Amino acid sequence: MRVLSCILTEHNLWLVLLAAFVCISGGWITLNLLRRAESTHDLQRSGWVFLTAVAAGSSIWCTHFIAMLAYEVAAPVTFDPILTMASFLLAVFGCAGGFAVTLSRLPRVAPEFGGAIVGLAVTLMHYTGMMAYHVDGIVEWNKGYVVASVLLSVTFAALALHQAIRRPWRFAGIAGLVLFVLAVVSLHFTAMTAVSVTPLITGANLADPYAMEAMAVAVAGGGLLMIGTGVASYMIDERASRESIQKLQHMALNDLLTGLPNRSSFADYLQNEMEHAEEDGVKLAVIGIDLDRFKEINDLRGHKAGDQALKAIGRRLARLVKDGEFVARVGGDEFAAAKRFRSQNELLDFVARLEKVLFEPIRIDDFETVTGASIGVAVYPDDGIDQERLVSNADLAMYRAKADVGRAVCFYESKMDEAARARHMLAQDLRRAVELEQLDLHYQVQTSVSTGEICGYEVLVRWHHPERGAVPPSEFIPIAEESGTILVIGEWVLRTACREAASWDAPYKIAVNLSPVQFAHADLAKLVHAILLETGLPPARLELEITESTIIADKSRTLHVLRQIRALGVTIAIDDFGTGYSSLDTLRSFPFDKIKLDRSFMSEVDQSIQAKAIVRAVLTLGKSLDIPVLAEGVETDHQLEILRVEGCDEAQGFFLGRPKPVEQIFQVEAANGDEEASFSGRVPPQRMRRR
Repeated sequence: MRVLSCILTEHNLWLVLLAAFVCISGGWITLNLLRRAESTHDLQRSGWVFLTAVAAGSSIWCTHFIAMLAYEVAAPVTFDPILTMASFLLAVFGCAGGFAVTLSRLPRVAPEFGGAIVGLAVTLMHYTGMMAYHVDGIVEWNKGYVVASVLLSVTFAALALHQAIRRPWRFAGIAGLVLFVLAVVSLHFTAMTAVSVTPLITGANLADPYAMEAMAVAVAGGGLLMIGTGVASYMIDERASRESIQKLQHMALNDLLTGLPNRSSFADYLQNEMEHAEEDGVKLAVIGIDLDRFKEINDLRGHKAGDQALKAIGRRLARLVKDGEFVARVGGDEFAAAKRFRSQNELLDFVARLEKVLFEPIRIDDFETVTGASIGVAVYPDDGIDQERLVSNADLAMYRAKADVGRAVCFYESKMDEAARARHMLAQDLRRAVELEQLDLHYQVQTSVSTGEICGYEVLVRWHHPERGAVPPSEFIPIAEESGTILVIGEWVLRTACREAASWDAPYKIAVNLSPVQFAHADLAKLVHAILLETGLPPARLELEITESTIIADKSRTLHVLRQIRALGVTIAIDDFGTGYSSLDTLRSFPFDKIKLDRSFMSEVDQSIQAKAIVRAVLTLGKSLDIPVLAEGVETDHQLEILRVEGCDEAQGFFLGRPKPVEQIFQVEAANGDEEASFSGRVPPQRMRRR
């Protein structure tokens, strides 16, 4: 009651309210700045602690000074400037020490201990300020109130920082602010209750109350300016932090190149949509998208052009999505989409829009291209009830679409799982095919078009599966390349073919196909050299065939390897010429020993003027570059006659001889104790012995 009586009867209440406003404002920004300091480290934390201390010390000192001016005493009053400034510095640096301890890694009671230091700093500030308060009168102190003021300040300050640091819930901030204000206010007014002044008649003029009020307002203005500086710093950092967080979140959830959501965002979206679909009784389509000809853009035009193509596709996809639709980039040239729908027509419309934008031409610098895409669709809950299953089934459907040249969109069917499992089992069996001696070599004859003489044989690998029987190369070769088994198979084919050819007396060439995987993962030149030395086959009798896509994959490395192989004396042929890239730059970059014209042109050469013109052009090109040309896929006498007229060098095909095991090519006959063999084909028989 004595304290309340002191406030109500011995103070200017208007100035008391002004002091309270400054204290509350300062306390609010102080606690907010302290929390910001807590989230930082090292030098940055030190900066925030200092700023917090300035805001806290300024508000505490201003509260004290304004309340001092509000104290009404019937005696002249003056202030010692040195002690007044000292009280301000004590408030600032005392708070800085308390806040530093609060945020330190000292014992568990650091916040409470730091709060106690802040409470002591408030006490020192107040009583130093009272020493600066000079009044013409007899000043008496009540020690009990002095001790009580110190205990209240220390206790409330410790509790305030305890709430601010250890209590993260919503109302902890309000409680901390109330306690902080009580630490300052309880100290000041309890201490003011402890003092009593008996005025002396000295003849000095009493202080002008209006001047005192003006001074209080000026102090409040200065204090609020300091507090405002803290507020501005907090707001600037808050906005910068929020913008940084938003930017980091955007980078984490979006693809940097296209701006579309990334794989993580797509997974989160699917999870939420699956839950909503179950609640709302609707369906959700998961769509896998893989660009068909993106690699060609990268290989022929460079990665910059590939990036431009992806950006263009990303912009188109972003523009087409409507409510309930989602599109993301989940990999290099892979995209994914999701669509919530009730009727099948809604899904078909979305898929049609996707197909339209993916097949629209894209202009990149000075050329125009169409990437195209393979699209696979799986539907929740029909095709799966968990996210992983749905995405997997959409991928299965997408790969089915990619395998079917005439279809861009494929919906998931349960039998696709069976095909995938069968493919996986086939890959496992293929890994042991060499070890179990399930592979065999067949040879297809290559003859001179003008004379009909045998020039050599192309080596073709065959797989006889113990349960499935003969597995076509078109089926197991892609699997071997995907799994890496082609390295083992390729080495076995090369070694076996060289060993068998070395046993022939006639010096026919053998042509062995090489996979792009062998160039990427094997020391091919060293392997070829070792096999030639091991089998004793002359290098001139070995011809290695590569497709142009092998060179495009890594041009500089591939050409380097080819030069190493050619230096051994082995010849190099470019296979399937006329399809795919067929760029003249490839022929210019490496002097091939033979061009093999793709079989697709021979199948149409009888009826198609265009096919015949292309055949003539390739033959003319070969003559100009002094490179012999071999035509594949000759199946009729008329086709062979066309090649003869056009001046083709060599040919192979079913008309000239089907691929056969070496035992069937050479029919063994016993004569005079020697083994004789004659070629059984449509070309003139050739005589040769077999060792």
